[in-house]
Order: sequence, then C-alpha cells, then structure tokens
Amino acid sequence: MSTSALSEHSLDLSVVIPIFNERENLTHLEDALNQHLPKLNLKYEVIFIDDGSLDGSGTLVRTLQEQNSHLRLIRFRKNSGQSAAFAAGFRAAKGKIIVTMDADLQNDPADIPLLLAKMDEFDVVCGWRHERNDPWIKKVSSKIANAVRNQLSEETIADTGCSLKAFRKECFDRIFYFNGMHRFLPTLMKMEGFKVAEVKVSHHPRLHGQSKYNIRNRLVSSFEDLMAVRWLKKRRMNYDIIEED
Repeated sequence: MSTSALSEHSLDLSVVIPIFNERENLTHLEDALNQHLPKLNLKYEVIFIDDGSLDGSGTLVRTLQEQNSHLRLIRFRKNSGQSAAFAAGFRAAKGKIIVTMDADLQNDPADIPLLLAKMDEFDVVCGWRHERNDPWIKKVSSKIANAVRNQLSEETIADTGCSLKAFRKECFDRIFYFNGMHRFLPTLMKMEGFKVAEVKVSHHPRLHGQSKYNIRNRLVSSFEDLMAVRWLKKRRMNYDIIEED
C-alpha cells in the first residue's frame, strides 16, 4: 500500500513509533505488531520515525517494508529528539486514532486493545506502567520526575513518562508543538478540554540496546519545559460564549 493511495483520515488507526539506534529490536517489534494489530479488525498503519539513527535502523525498516505494506518510514537527517519525532509522526498520521509507543520492546503491542477500549469515553488514554521492569536508578529517577512534574503542573497522571498512549487525531489540531512536549501531552490535552484516562499496562525489561534517558535528561533537561507548561496553564484564557450575534 503506497502512501499516495491513502486519503486523509482514511484509516482507523496509526501507530507512531520513534526510533533511535534500535536496530536490534525492530524485527521483534514488527513481529509483535503483526501478531496483535490484525486482530483489531481495523485499517491501520505503523509509522516509524528514524530520529537520525547511526546503526542502520532506517535501512532495516526499508527491508521490513518489502514484506509489510502497513509500514511507513520517516527519516530525519540528524537526531532531533523524541518530541520532534512524535510531531512528525502526528502530522503524517492518517488514522482517526493515534497510538504512540517506544521501539525498545518495553511497551507491549498486546496492550493496545486496552487503550482502544477506553476511546469511546475518552479522547486520550495513557498507559500506566504500574509494575516497572527497569534498573533501580531508572525507577527512582522516573518516580522523582513524575512527582516533580505533577506537583508543579498541578497534575495527577501516575505515569506520564509511559509512551504507550492513544489519542484522537483531532487532539493534535489544538496544541502547540515544542521540544519536550511529549512529556506533557496529557496536561496539554486537558488544557484544551479533552478527556484523559489511564489504564494499567505491562512493562518489559530492555533486552537489546541502551536506554536514552538518565537522571540528567529526566530532571534537568525537562525542568525548563515544565516551567513553561506551568506558566501556560496559569495564564491560559478560559471563557465560555453563550450567545453571539
């Protein structure tokens, strides 16, 4: 299936997956997606965004495309960050519902139906990794980051760092794109009046490759973004027009 044959919103589901040096995981991820997505009985696509990988991840996706017409590939000239990769995927997506996930096999495609089951009631459904399979230092840094983020943004999301989320396509028509936005998508959606829910999902240990995150980029790098979102939330105008001639 070529992208030119797809009209806007002609699909039910788009799965958007940023990749940065995840070659060892991609074949296994595609196998898992092929196992679970057809069971949904939906018209779908899978969009891989190669964020400047140096290990041949993009080339491998091209090879996988030869046998899988559902796959699409966006390639960046250089590494631009997870928010940029997600933004490119959101803009390219043709599905009425967009599901995001990581490429490291820690998110499980088998959990996608759990998110979709809530989409009749909500606009955004966030995965909650209630039992983490990570090294202790990553668990601690993530817990601290979530606590700080929720405290300063007056939020209650238990696990905003989980990439496994589902959104209605129209949610992205009303938000501002910026570096670091992926950490605050539930809050940004709530600010625009969309309904947000959480569901418990599984979480697997990383078997191949290296994590791209540590205490520095979880806490330090995201702090300025957090302050910007806090300012935006407090300064946002709220009004409700009941009549206009």
